[in-house]
Amino acid sequence: MDGRQSQPPTMSDREWCHDAVQDVSRTFALTIDALEEPMATRICVGYLLCRVADTVEDATSIPPDEQRVLLETYDAVLDTDDETTVDDFETAVAEYVPDDPNADWRVVAEAPRVVAAFESLDEDAREAIRPTVREMATGMASFVERYADAGGLRIQSATELEEYCWYVAGTVGELVTELLAHDATPDAADAMRENARSFALLLQLVNVAKDVRPDYEEENNVYLPQAWLDDHGLDPDEVADPENATRVGSVVERVTDRARGYVDGAQRWLEVMPTSQGNTLAAWTVPFLLAVGTMRELGDRPQDVVREGDVKVDREEVHAVLALVAGDFDRNTIDSARERIAAGKLS
Repeated sequence: MDGRQSQPPTMSDREWCHDAVQDVSRTFALTIDALEEPMATRICVGYLLCRVADTVEDATSIPPDEQRVLLETYDAVLDTDDETTVDDFETAVAEYVPDDPNADWRVVAEAPRVVAAFESLDEDAREAIRPTVREMATGMASFVERYADAGGLRIQSATELEEYCWYVAGTVGELVTELLAHDATPDAADAMRENARSFALLLQLVNVAKDVRPDYEEENNVYLPQAWLDDHGLDPDEVADPENATRVGSVVERVTDRARGYVDGAQRWLEVMPTSQGNTLAAWTVPFLLAVGTMRELGDRPQDVVREGDVKVDREEVHAVLALVAGDFDRNTIDSARERIAAGKLS
């Protein structure tokens, strides 16, 4: 890919990425806003590269075979030994970009700008980001192919759920870890690599638990494992029906319990993470604490993921978390903050 894109990397491409991420994910934008340079731009660009693949994988308007081809084409763009260019991907995906694209699809349509911003990063950053994005793209392609006949993902087991979560989020945790590992002591780098999966799976399993209804209604994907649905006499096509809220809620509780199993590892990842190259503790503590708060809400009202379609901490608590990690907050405070939020709403 190096040197083959039609648009040379410029500072405006980076600025465009920073503007775009605010609309794509306000939650992740909080992380980027809490970082300093050069880490803020590295994480912003890396995240948007991942978002291109994620949007293609989620699109119900694209036939599964075409989704797979597009994801494999995108992977080839990122392969320095392949002649495929980002313009090739842009041309291939163009017919699927909506006439009035939302924020996610604007990023897909502007993939050349994201790739140009990526190519403007230093070599160490590119080499940390590239393999994780490629692993995400190929992993997603394999899941699309696996469930092509179903028209959407239908996760079968807890093991498969975590495999999928790895491709979607674990790779991002690995990306962050590799960007920071060079500045860590050998022991800290080993601990980060050992626990990066826990940090990522915690966040993604919480997303799976809280987003059951929109995942089904908007993307025709069911991530609740079929084996767990069977235990409650549920078919995948019944997970968004309010009449099944109690039974679906029981499965949501199992996913939430699975997420809780990764909290200690995620905390360890935070505790050994270096704060260098513009990295900050606050940037990654915020999503960690919000995940803990969301698990508290899911434990109190799991049925609401179906009845209301969304379970999350409210805006007031988000602001309270942001205030908590500002100023003198340090890694020795993470454990007590986690306990406070797990016990009750922070205000």
